[in-house]
Amino acid sequence: MEHLAESASAAIYPSNPQDLAWVILLLPLLSATSIVLGLRHSRTLTTTFAVSSVAVGFVLSVALFFAFGVMGHSGAAEAFPWLSVGGLDVHIGLKVDGLSSLMLMVVTGVSTLVHIYSTAYMDEDRDYPRYFAGLGLFTFSMLGIVLSDNFVQTFIFWELVGLSSYLLVGFWYEKPAAADAAKKAFLTNRLGDFGFILGIILIWAATGTVQFDELAKKLGTEPTVLGSLSSLAGVFIFLGAMGKSAQVPLHVWLPDAMEGPTPVSALIHAATMVAAGVYMLCRVFFLFEVPAAWPDALSFLGNVSALGIIAWVGGITSLLAGLIAIQQDDIKRILAYSTLSQLGYMIMAVGCAGPDAAMFHLTTHACFKALLFLGAGSVIVGCHHEQNIWKMGGLWSRMPTTSICFAIAAAALCGLPVFTSGFYSKDAIFGAALANGRPILFCVGVFVAGLTTLYMARLYFIAFLGQPRSDAAAHAHESPRSMTFPLVTLAFPSIALGWLPLGAFLKHTFFPKAEVHHADSLTEVLFEPFNEAPLGSILGVGLILFGAFAAVLLYWSARTDPLPGIASRLSRGLRQRLYFDEVYEAVFIPLHDAVASVADWFDRWVIQGFAVRGVSGAVDLVGRGLRLIQTGNLQTYAFLFVAGVAVVVLLALR
Repeated sequence: MEHLAESASAAIYPSNPQDLAWVILLLPLLSATSIVLGLRHSRTLTTTFAVSSVAVGFVLSVALFFAFGVMGHSGAAEAFPWLSVGGLDVHIGLKVDGLSSLMLMVVTGVSTLVHIYSTAYMDEDRDYPRYFAGLGLFTFSMLGIVLSDNFVQTFIFWELVGLSSYLLVGFWYEKPAAADAAKKAFLTNRLGDFGFILGIILIWAATGTVQFDELAKKLGTEPTVLGSLSSLAGVFIFLGAMGKSAQVPLHVWLPDAMEGPTPVSALIHAATMVAAGVYMLCRVFFLFEVPAAWPDALSFLGNVSALGIIAWVGGITSLLAGLIAIQQDDIKRILAYSTLSQLGYMIMAVGCAGPDAAMFHLTTHACFKALLFLGAGSVIVGCHHEQNIWKMGGLWSRMPTTSICFAIAAAALCGLPVFTSGFYSKDAIFGAALANGRPILFCVGVFVAGLTTLYMARLYFIAFLGQPRSDAAAHAHESPRSMTFPLVTLAFPSIALGWLPLGAFLKHTFFPKAEVHHADSLTEVLFEPFNEAPLGSILGVGLILFGAFAAVLLYWSARTDPLPGIASRLSRGLRQRLYFDEVYEAVFIPLHDAVASVADWFDRWVIQGFAVRGVSGAVDLVGRGLRLIQTGNLQTYAFLFVAGVAVVVLLALR
């Protein structure tokens, strides 16, 4: 049997299956380049190249997952030397294993459905080719992060993701709000990226390498190789994830990024930009397993570890974003804050030493969050570009396919027991918090589960049930098949993905020596969370039911939001997003402008005025004086020669 399996494997996969990763990586780039250089004049060719590039990439990603995830192969695609300076050796290579092959499927799968959906959503846009070129570049950049085998290469693609998001968030650049949102996203991420590059430099200075495999081996054999920089380097690396995955206080860019086209929002929130930070932390989790140590200047932090900081930042982000979502009225902003909250869950899981739980939730979240955003896009189109949920209502009978798919995704996001994938991945996070001895974060997690149910039930009751609240809702219509097909497709993994042994696969990927329980029956599979972490499951279900009850009580037949009348100050604060933007506007922006003014003065008067113009002016003046001596008159030269000799003689006689 083993011989037959090997023969079948050889027939399906090439001799070096990991080299398929190069094809998967370069296909979206080829599509984007082709569209920009010539295909933009034909919408048909643009659509064909854009959709087929990611669709073929998805098929190849499935093949790689079965080779490296299911069959357990490991390896790296052929690397090419790129940079060798002062002991820094960087190769361009691709790391292919179970983790990266799983993420490849997530990125290419969601991207394929977003591309298909976009053919209808963006059909009337005059910049249709530019849009698909941007999607291709975005997908290429994220795939580069997934496949990179070293920090420097990761950072290059990291910045390309930032550039791609800038281009797509500000796609409708004629709108001031879109242009401002793109700049806000770009600048906010630069703050996190600055910390990221500092962390890379510290790690290279301490270990002499930036290759992930070499770092893992060095830290495995000598955990103290980073010395007193271990925790500081980990925190700096986490700063990069804070920017990309929008963690407090660098979260402010993500809600404003809703100014871009809705399919872009689906791609950003489900499988690309915000997922990059979580994936990167999981990829280099070995960095956070070393003993905590701080430089002397930070010795007051004592035994506080980088993982502890990561866990608390994630927990706080999850809580604050869940609270803010309760009082948002724009359907896309509600989903944006929902993404922030779920990203907080994932980051918290990493901090609780559960990278497997974080990746589990990242995978399930990619499916149901893409479904939610694409469903929101369908609602917006059906309601003639209305986004305020209080101007919707009664969409259940007018948009049945969208309504059913949105309900499935909302249930998965809330973690409806047994019947949705979100239940299983959330329970894994609760279990990680308990296993890591963090009861407060566990309580935060289950409380946020109740908040999630409250704001999602609020959204669904108001937008889909009851009577239409506007002419746009009264005349709503179902979206075309090219938009509903991705919705129906995503509905299946939103329900059933948790029934697959994905959690066990990820547990074995990160902790090969850990015991992995395998369910023996369907019943055991469906109710496994109640056996593995009964306290988390029971409390989580209880809070979900409480959130649903509160939503029914407050919003089942509400014509206006009752919360402002119950708690006006709390409602006002949540509607203003806890005043984060106002605080930045009042404190950090003036401080930045003051520092910039001082720097401008120093540059203008000290650098340019004295160092540049002063020195150049003095040289010019001396040159002009010396030029007066060069008259071309022999008598003058003879006189100067005699005068010089006389001066030398006088000095010698003295």
